[in-house]
Amino acid sequence: MNLIIRLLINAAALWVASAIVSGISLDGSFWEILLVALIFGLVNTFIKPILKLLSLPVIMVTFGLFALVINAAMLALTAVVTDYLSVANFWSALLGAIVISVVSAVLGVFVRD
Repeated sequence: MNLIIRLLINAAALWVASAIVSGISLDGSFWEILLVALIFGLVNTFIKPILKLLSLPVIMVTFGLFALVINAAMLALTAVVTDYLSVANFWSALLGAIVISVVSAVLGVFVRD
């Protein structure tokens, strides 16, 4: 049940990012948006830790700010993999990653681990 709630939180965060950031477009039905959220979750689960490990020195030098760039890259990678999400440029991906992180953190407060 917790996994389904996390998937819904991801879908809501992606939807909010597409509504706020002009360079992000999320098209499709409810099920297609859930598919994008699932792909985004899988990318964050399997690829993001590898990138964070490889870029650990840069993350430490920038006091963690480079992690935002990695989050933007994960959003852009999700957009490349799926047809329902499109990201216009790096700055849209960066702003979208920030919005997704904030919305996920706010909605994640209501979910127990």
